[in-house]
Amino acid sequence: MIHAFSFTGKVSKLGNNIDTDAILPARFLSISTEKELGEHLLEDLEPELAKNAQVGDILVAGENFGCGSSREHAPLAIRGGGFSCVIAASFSRLFFRNSINIGLPVMVVPEAADIAPGTALTVDCINGVVREVDSKKEYACTPLSGFVLEILSNGGLIPYLEKNLLKK
Repeated sequence: MIHAFSFTGKVSKLGNNIDTDAILPARFLSISTEKELGEHLLEDLEPELAKNAQVGDILVAGENFGCGSSREHAPLAIRGGGFSCVIAASFSRLFFRNSINIGLPVMVVPEAADIAPGTALTVDCINGVVREVDSKKEYACTPLSGFVLEILSNGGLIPYLEKNLLKK
């Protein structure tokens, strides 16, 4: 569950048009735990990524991240791999929504291509600022809406609905 809306971590960098089949190959869809899904994250595209990722790292990609089939397994694998959030120049709408639904923060940063691999970043989801820790260079992004932050703070859409439906 997310308790804060600011994350600091090291960047793992990807390119453009990374689809959900590359994020988590279909042969791993029967895996039942998030951690195990994370062990196969981007296995065919970046075989060392899952092995080298540290809890709290930040995944940065180019345009059209998460295109392809609509499966929640892809953002679950990213979260299972220890990534705190995903930054991309643009996202597939389905991937963006699936990420929010499972409680994974995603931020649109038009200049994501300018962020170098290995850079330490701080991501402020409320104010819409991504900052390089060492250089203090800032990238503007759209802050997440109050409703999206509420979903994230509950750990995803299902926990949010359970909590709010029980109130009535």
